[in-house]
Amino acid sequence: MDEKIMTIKLRKTKRVPRSKRAKRAIKEIRENVVRHMKANEEDVWIDHRLNEAVWARGIQKPPLSIRIRAIKFEDGLVEVSLPEDSVTEE
Repeated sequence: MDEKIMTIKLRKTKRVPRSKRAKRAIKEIRENVVRHMKANEEDVWIDHRLNEAVWARGIQKPPLSIRIRAIKFEDGLVEVSLPEDSVTEE
């Protein structure tokens, strides 16, 4: 099991129309995780709390950068979540 905490800059979201920015931000997160964790795009699972954090200010104003935690399991599945979830089991 491989785990990384990364900060992803979501700069490309500003290039798309305002009505598509949050969707593009999720796509950027997925692309970045695929590149850094060496996984397939369909094997990346994004947690609903991370999705809600991106969509918190609506579709037009996603965050400029976001911190994530990515865990790659032995079967190739990559789980992407917010890093605060890692300290819940104490």
